[in-house]
Amino acid sequence: MEPLDRATIWPYDENGEPRAFYYSRYASPTVVDAEARLGELDGGEALLFPSGSGATTALVLSLLQPGDTIALAAGAYFGTGVTFQALAKWGLDYVEFDQTGPPPDGVQLVWLEAPSNPFLTMPDLAAAVAHPAPVVVDSTVATPVHLRPLEHGADFALHSATKYLAGHDDALLGAVVGRNIDDLRTFRTRTGISPAPDPAWLLLRGLKTLELRVHRQTQTATDLAARLRTHPKVVEVRHPGIGGLLSFDVADGAAAHRVETSTRVVVNATSLGGVTSVMESRHRWEGDRVPTGLLRFSAGLEDAAALWADLAQALDTA
Repeated sequence: MEPLDRATIWPYDENGEPRAFYYSRYASPTVVDAEARLGELDGGEALLFPSGSGATTALVLSLLQPGDTIALAAGAYFGTGVTFQALAKWGLDYVEFDQTGPPPDGVQLVWLEAPSNPFLTMPDLAAAVAHPAPVVVDSTVATPVHLRPLEHGADFALHSATKYLAGHDDALLGAVVGRNIDDLRTFRTRTGISPAPDPAWLLLRGLKTLELRVHRQTQTATDLAARLRTHPKVVEVRHPGIGGLLSFDVADGAAAHRVETSTRVVVNATSLGGVTSVMESRHRWEGDRVPTGLLRFSAGLEDAAALWADLAQALDTA
């Protein structure tokens, strides 16, 4: 592994001038190493932030001004909409739209999610990039293994690096990747939304196995989605064919609660993208935005047959 540098300051050179690293709010060796590696994977320049929400906040505030409106993919991660709601007092607005079609006119930023979480729709990237506004693609679930948004004309790719990129449920981190991120870098420095070296080091570790993990998780999720569609207690299954995330509906909230609390291999917990399979009812967090019986499942690295046996016995209680 690359060395972990926890320093916050570094000495000036022999002429009393700052070197490449002098104060960690601006840059630090471990963070820069992780950014360089992620940038290579996503085909651009990467900047890290303390969380995915931090990355979202910094990107929006660096791009927009009071009176601007964001077109947000309907059914995208509910926390993104919550963040945008919090920014309303600064004069920013957002409208939701069906990302399988073109964005609405009169907006200053288009925000896609590939795929959306937890409804797993995929965006029409061609229609989005034809819009005059800058395009952001939250590709947390797809990862650079399945999608490199910049290659499709998007201006920015955004990640909750806490999920698949770091991959072990032990690092809180966000990332933005773009072709020209100088303004965002300046905004990060001035506002202090800067990442720490420890999670950046854990991201470097996670990126070494990213492709292997994501392919395995995709294979498992694809297999489980097919099996779930055959179970009589399952009403609907959503999986876009890529990634380790799927969602499925059972009859109602009571049935969903019985399923999520009856598994023995799958952990009843939030988040996604780690090596451990997790599942939860999303209605507890998102309310009527999602069906009461919707369960979100994130495939880990366990044996697919063991996961299906666990889900099947839990579904039998629904």
